[in-house]
Parts: sequence; C-alpha cells; structure tokens
Amino acid sequence: MAKKNSHKSRVRFPIGVKLVLIISILVLISLGTVTVLVSAISTQDVQRTAEDNNFTVNRRAGSQAESSFKAIRAAVSLYLEMLSRDRGIEDRDPEPDSYFFDRNRNIALIAVSSGNAEWILIPNEQFFLSNDIDTETAKKYIASNIVLPVPADGKIRFYNASPDFGHLLIAMVFTRRQVSRADSAGEALSGDETIAALFSPDELAESFGTGANSSFVISEAGDVLLHADSDLVLGGANFSSLPIVETMQKEGDNNRQVSFTNEGIDYFGAYYRIPQMGAVVFTTIPHDIVFEAVQSITRQNLFLTAAVLFIAILFIWLFSKTISTPVGILADAAMQIEQGKFELELKPKTHDELGLLTESFGKMSSALGIFGRFTNRDIAIRAMRGEIKPGGLPKHATIFFSDIRGFTEKSENFTRAFGEDASNRIVIWLNEYFTRMVDCVEKTGGVVDKFIGDAVMAHWGTAFTAGSPEKDAFNCVSAALMMRNALREINAKRVKGDPGNPEIRIGCGINTGTVTAGQIGSLQRMEYTAIGDPVNLASRTEALNKPLGTDILITEDTWELIGIKFITEEMPPVTVKGKAKPVRMFAVVNFRGAESGPKTLSEVRDLLGIPAPDISKVDTNAEEKKYKIQGG
Repeated sequence: MAKKNSHKSRVRFPIGVKLVLIISILVLISLGTVTVLVSAISTQDVQRTAEDNNFTVNRRAGSQAESSFKAIRAAVSLYLEMLSRDRGIEDRDPEPDSYFFDRNRNIALIAVSSGNAEWILIPNEQFFLSNDIDTETAKKYIASNIVLPVPADGKIRFYNASPDFGHLLIAMVFTRRQVSRADSAGEALSGDETIAALFSPDELAESFGTGANSSFVISEAGDVLLHADSDLVLGGANFSSLPIVETMQKEGDNNRQVSFTNEGIDYFGAYYRIPQMGAVVFTTIPHDIVFEAVQSITRQNLFLTAAVLFIAILFIWLFSKTISTPVGILADAAMQIEQGKFELELKPKTHDELGLLTESFGKMSSALGIFGRFTNRDIAIRAMRGEIKPGGLPKHATIFFSDIRGFTEKSENFTRAFGEDASNRIVIWLNEYFTRMVDCVEKTGGVVDKFIGDAVMAHWGTAFTAGSPEKDAFNCVSAALMMRNALREINAKRVKGDPGNPEIRIGCGINTGTVTAGQIGSLQRMEYTAIGDPVNLASRTEALNKPLGTDILITEDTWELIGIKFITEEMPPVTVKGKAKPVRMFAVVNFRGAESGPKTLSEVRDLLGIPAPDISKVDTNAEEKKYKIQGG
C-alpha cells in the first residue's frame, strides 16, 4: 500500500497541537482548580444542610406517626372503657358503635380478647361495605395473625394487614387492664385483655408522600406499614435487608442520621424509633437530589470553562496557523521529495524566516528534479529509504536488452538532412522513443538500468520483485510485447520518408538467471546495476534478433519459467561464447489465448515488416564470433 503523501502521517505532535495543548492545560488547571474548590465547599455545606433537614423531617414524620397511633389507641381504649362500664362489650348497644365509627372512620375493626378467650369483634360495617371487604376476612385475619397471649408490657405492636385485605390497613395490638366487673354469668372479670384494632393510615400516608424527602414506617419485624409507594405495602414488602434498617437493628438506638447505598443509589437517611411502639419511622433522600444544586453550579462552571477554553483554543489555533501552515507545506514537500516527486512549486507566503526557508526549499526541489533525470529515480528513492543496502546480493532476475535496428544508418541520415542541428534532432527523436519504452518497463515493475546509446538495459527481480522468478519473467516478456505495440502506434503516426522522424524497429533479448545486483561504482559516482553471465547472455541474445529475423528472443531459462503463458516458436540452438552446450532460443509471438494479434512468427514478421532470413547463409563471424547457429 502506498504511503500517504502528507507529513501528518508521520508527525505525532504538530506545532498547532502543541500550542493548543499548552494553553488548554493552563486554562484547565486554573479554572478546574476553582471549580473543584467551589464544588467541594458547596458540597460540604449542602450536605450539612441536607442532613439537618432530613433529620428534622424524620422527627416531624415520627411525631405525626406517634400522634396518629396514640390517637387511635386512645380512641379505642376510651370506647372500650365506656362499653365496659356500661353493659359490657358482649351486651353492648349497637347504637354507640355507629356513633364511634362515624367519628373514627379510619378504624375498620376492634377485636377484644380476655386472656386466651375467643375474640370479640366490633366491626365498622360502613367501612367494610364501602371498601367491599367481607367481615369474615377480618375474623380469619385476627384469629390467624394475632398470637395470644400478647405480652403485657404496655408496648403497641403493629402488623401489615394490607396484603390480606387488598386495602391499606394496619393492625395495632396492645393490652389493657380490664375494669373489674361481672360477666353475664355473674363471675368477676379482671386481668389484662388484648386489643387489636384494624385501621386505615390514608391520612397519615398523604403527609408522608410529599416533599423531596421520603418517609416510611416499618414494624419491628421489618414489614412495611406505610410507604409512599402503596404497592410495596399491598405486596407485603419487608425492609429488613435495607442497609439503614440493618444499621438501626445493629446499633439499637432510638434515632440516628446515616448515609447508605441501596441498589447503586446513595442516600442520606434518618430513623426514629417511636417510644413504646413496635414501629420505626425512616426518612431518606437521594444524594442526587441533595446535590442537584451543587451539580448545576458545577455544570455551569464547566460550561464556562469550556467556553473560555474554546475561545482560547480558537485564538491559539488561528495564531498557530501562521506558523504551522508554512511548516506543514514544507513538511509535505519533504515527504513528496522522499517519495520521489522532486518537481514542486513552492511559493513563499510570508516575509519572515519561514518565507526565506520556503524559497530556498523551492530552489532545492528544482535542483533535485534536474538531478533525478540523470539517475534511476526508483533506485535512488529506495536507497534513500534504506530499502536497498550497500553491497551486492545474488538475485534470481530476468535481464532485458533492446536495440534500435539500423541506428547508425539513421544517424547518418540525420546528419545529411539537418547538418549542425542533427544532434539535437536525434536526441528529440530518441527521447520520444525512450519515454514510451521506459513507461512499458515501469508499468510492469522493471528497473531501467541504463541507456547505452540507442540500447536499453532493464531487469526484473533485482531492486524489487513481483514475488517469484516466474512472475518477474512474465512481467519482462509482457513489457517487451507492450514495447512492440507502442512502437507500432508511434510508427503509425510517422510520415513516411520524414528524415527527422524515421520509423523505429527494435530487437529484444531476454534471459533469466542468478546475477549479482547492487550499488557499483566509486565514492563519487555509483549506480545500481546487475552483472554476471546471465546479463552477458541477454545482451548476446538481443544481437541474435537481426540474423534470426525476430523482434523478441528469450533463452531456454526464461522459456522454462513462462513458456506456457506465451505463444513461442523455437529457433535453431546457438553456441554462445563461454557456454559448453548450445543454448535453445525461442521467438515470442504473443500472449497465449490472446484474442487479437499474431499467432505465428510469420505473422509477426509480416506485421513488423521483418524479412524472413535464410539461416543457412548467416555469417556467424559477423557478430565477433559470439554465437554459432547449429543446422540450417
């Protein structure tokens, strides 16, 4: 994957970011310290106030519950006292019952038991009718839930009767000393009797359910008697495991202010144990509600800090742009030069040191662009990145040589036609040709080693490889076929007989083998090249194109790697100087399976205008005895 052409991919801490960070840290430290101190002081004050207020609310709720419970007990006790002094509870007149319950409508039932005797019930018929409750349910509840005898300790006990009746009802149980009298049989009655009163706490519940503080009442057993959430009461909830209840049971005191956590929520809590009553009043308030004002102030301070920070960042960022933008442009330019793009247009936008540096950098870029044309740019870039190490390395590479046919004759024609301007005309003509040929090499991943007059030397699998010798060889032969097509396009545009733009035909020689590749030269001048016997054979193979009437020749070593992928025709074997055995040669016709283009060597010759040679008349000494054609 190509590297991003931007300094941002390598710069970890840009100048603008550093300036913003410094100012941001200063602003955050200063304003953050103030915010933390204000928040801490405010939190302490609010907490003290909340604890005092919660404790006060708890005492008030406890007093209300105590007064309410005492009033019910007093009313029940007074009424029973009146009945006892009159005709007795069993022989009472029903009219006083109606009178009593009319003035105590929240009392649903009074039950009386002397010792362990059966319960005598005094029901509020109107209450049961209006709430659709059967009195039999009340009888069963009293009989099954109030265990006799009740200790005569003067303590009032409470039970949650709501689940049995489907209505908010509390059972109050206490004992009282009987008035000395005779029963219906004439026997004297004395001792303690147990009183059970069922009553509705609706009026008390209304006062408990208002305000931010939440108060509730539980029995000694932990059963919820009164709560703002009536579903808890009707469902028979038990708060024995509530942390504040556990604290109360552990400490054993009558009142306390505590902080506790329940189901992940922090609370301030207080409790009040009602004297001589088996009930405790609790009051709680969540921390979130208590500290809501503090949090609101803290949020405002944070918003203010953020606003100041934003303004500071904006100001510093705009200021930093005057420095970071020119530096960023220079950094991007340096990255582009590192990746081989030397021709850059840099114009200074300021008149300070950065402007001078930009101007100097632009001149250096132009100089590098000129230098890049005199060396292999890809090799130079890879050497600069450290991808090519000094010294030689063995590489299994494919070597390519090409040469223009009849170049000497064409040069003489330039001289005759243009005289002193011939040299310039030849260079322009060659540069157009080399441009297209080099493009074919680079598109297939090859490296142009050097230009030797009109010849081109290139190689695949040296400085970089496609992954295997087979792929490198395939790319090399593909480049040669691309050159053939490129030349056909160029030649098709030429005017026949134009001395300043003659037609070009080339021969290509390709060989594969192990070469030595590396940076070769002196301390002042070096080049990346490949040397070895496979290079020499590739050069000699290129020279065979002319006598064999071909344009692309590959050796047996190359053919064995990629011959299956191309249409080839084997040529007569050649005895090459330095080789003990004759070398098999193959003419490349086209890609195997190509839909267009030549299918035979004969079609190639017809396409390119190459005359078919008479192999038997080839003079092997004409090429300095470098080869000897066998047979023919």
